[in-house]
Amino acid sequence: MNIKGYETKCHCGTVKVAISNQPEFMQDCNCSLCSKSGGVWGYFKPSEVEIEGDTGSYTRSDYPQPAVEIHFCKNCGSTTHWILTTEHVASVGSNDQMGVNMKLFDSNDLAGIELRFPDGKNWAGEAEFGFRRQAVILGEDYTL
Repeated sequence: MNIKGYETKCHCGTVKVAISNQPEFMQDCNCSLCSKSGGVWGYFKPSEVEIEGDTGSYTRSDYPQPAVEIHFCKNCGSTTHWILTTEHVASVGSNDQMGVNMKLFDSNDLAGIELRFPDGKNWAGEAEFGFRRQAVILGEDYTL
């Protein structure tokens, strides 16, 4: 992998993920998609992430214009990352963000990062997220 920083892989090792740096923060969202896919998301520019290996994808069908396409290992099913949908990129005019499932990384690689808990379950898609609890800093007292 060309990106140097932090590397991990899915459960079976088929999909490898490399990020250039730690994310500024992570989010443990409780919306139906995030909670059922098992993602705790770190946010990156696509140029800061390298994905190697064959993934499957899923785009939710309960939203008229979903913003993200979740990716997972076709072999073991581990959720690896998400990208913005083509439709969302067209509507906002840029493709400057993607999410990486930070649960794939070793907890030592995540120490010191703020973990936020947005209330996506009760978010109507407008305005800012509310939060269901106070953020924590990952480390000795709290790990993923």
